[in-house]
Amino acid sequence: QVQLVESGGGLVQPGGSLRLSCVGSGITLSDRTVDWYRQAPGKRRQLVANIRSGGRTTYADSVKDRFTISRDNAKNTVFLQMDNLKPEDEDNYLCHIIYNWRDYWGQGTQVTVSS
Repeated sequence: QVQLVESGGGLVQPGGSLRLSCVGSGITLSDRTVDWYRQAPGKRRQLVANIRSGGRTTYADSVKDRFTISRDNAKNTVFLQMDNLKPEDEDNYLCHIIYNWRDYWGQGTQVTVSS
């Protein structure tokens, strides 16, 4: 059974940092593209960053130079390092993959940016 479990969210002041983790089970994350999305209540889900199986990464313009996506294959985990957080980064962050033509999502981890 394929599962994705996110963690690492929390409350942080503007300018602070958080590192989110997405742990996979039932699947090898390094074999496929892993996406980080974010979504606020009532708003459209936005792609934040992804990492392909070959290691290539892409970022939304709004997070370039502040967020870094990476992978630890031994731990079957994908990370999202978020630095210089802004109030507009406050959202629920979700991990996503496509496997056998099906979308898999984690439950999400909430990031709150507030002073």
